[in-house]
Amino acid sequence: MFFAFLKKFIISAFILYGYNLIAVNFNMTIPINFYTLFFISFFGTSALISLVLFKIIVL
Repeated sequence: MFFAFLKKFIISAFILYGYNLIAVNFNMTIPINFYTLFFISFFGTSALISLVLFKIIVL
């Protein structure tokens, strides 16, 4: 159970890093910290989409 969540946590870090590599050109980066990684690892790619929409709408 713990190792499955750790695996998702690490994969989420790579996904967020890959997104930031693309988004740096558009000034739409999302910080890589514990909260964003936990959010993405728990809810999946829909969390990444919601973070991007939050960045567009609010910030």
